[in-house]
Amino acid sequence: MAKFTVYKDAKGEYRWRLLAKNSKIVADSGEGYKTKASCLRGIEILKTEGPAAEVHDETSAAAANGATAKK
Repeated sequence: MAKFTVYKDAKGEYRWRLLAKNSKIVADSGEGYKTKASCLRGIEILKTEGPAAEVHDETSAAAANGATAKK
């Protein structure tokens, strides 16, 4: 089962990682949070909003011409 891990970085800020079943990192917070509560809130937003997120394919011909194509 995939899992989120929360840790502190070198600046003392909180970050999260999403680990796959094989313990490989598949996503990370990309930013540090000042509080642990904010970091946990970021995880909750990802869990609730992520399943409904659209995928935008920026490798299509339309994207090459400046438009973003939905897939």
